[in-house]
Amino acid sequence: MHSDFPATLLLLLWSAAVSALTSVSPYTGVSIFKPPSSYIVPRTLYARTVLLPQDGTDQNVLLATWENYSPEPPLTWTPFSNVMDTQNGWGMRYQPFLYELTEAIGAFPAGTILCAGNSIPTNLSNTQIDVYASLNKGRTWQFVSHVAAGGLAEPTNGDTPVWEPFIMTFNHQIVIYYSDQRDPLHGQKLVHQVTSDLRTWGAVVDDVAYDAFAARPGMTTIALLPNGQYIITYEYCNSPQGGCVVTYRLASSPLTFNAAAPGTFLVATTGEVPTSSPNVAWTPTGGANGTIIVSANSHTGVFVNKALGAAGGWTYVQTNATRSYAREVRVLPTTSQIMLTGGGSLGGTTNAVTGTILQL
Repeated sequence: MHSDFPATLLLLLWSAAVSALTSVSPYTGVSIFKPPSSYIVPRTLYARTVLLPQDGTDQNVLLATWENYSPEPPLTWTPFSNVMDTQNGWGMRYQPFLYELTEAIGAFPAGTILCAGNSIPTNLSNTQIDVYASLNKGRTWQFVSHVAAGGLAEPTNGDTPVWEPFIMTFNHQIVIYYSDQRDPLHGQKLVHQVTSDLRTWGAVVDDVAYDAFAARPGMTTIALLPNGQYIITYEYCNSPQGGCVVTYRLASSPLTFNAAAPGTFLVATTGEVPTSSPNVAWTPTGGANGTIIVSANSHTGVFVNKALGAAGGWTYVQTNATRSYAREVRVLPTTSQIMLTGGGSLGGTTNAVTGTILQL
């Protein structure tokens, strides 16, 4: 969601970039894309990546995408490919998400790249989460399906948009998670839908829905832990703690978070409390339980947990990365290395897309 932006500034398409990552050594950071001064503020936002183990003769290729605020009419950065809205005539404006199929789903083979995001017209009157697919590692794209349709793209309780898709595989099906304001009993809740073929989607199922109408859980991300449990992180806006505190739940199935224990606020042992737009990943590095890594918009550092998400096990680790709205955590092939990819800050005037590798 983009609560700090006037509607007139939300003018963008998704852009995709690719870089080969055949060997990695830790570095402070790299500029993935620095937009020209002609771009509309905030210029870039909401970066995401996918790591492809194999792309023809190349191994470990990263595809990156982000919200790209080029001038109107949209001018997209195209060294590799574009994901264009071919169905609605609106443009692909918000919250792109990349995912590679690990097994065949319907007619789509393993290795297919999915790109999901929010198709929205210039006047912000509608939101539509759509899925596109690439059968050639992101070089060209085809429309696959509409997932969820919502109303005005404003993060105001009482409006009815859908936001922020996240995709994963579970039990030989694809699950897409998103934030949903369409339920009149909830200002916003977290939900998912499941598909066996990527063409048709099942019923909307609640993942996090608080009793208070004002509550706004948002921005689902999920990771599988080595004990078979799944961790979901989200921002809990209008929580009893105030603000948009980072909250998490643990469940034995990624389809049953709403039946799990109530959310736990993430608090580091040294007192730091992350807020806004969290992102979670797990790496086997760090001991028998591996390491959970959580990023949040409020801090330049990350929050790590080597105790399978135990509430008292969170440590804050400072980094030399910059803060970034919805900054992504990506585990690299050398699993002791983590990449933080950001598209800039809400309200930023000189945003760019950056990546920073951390050595655990």
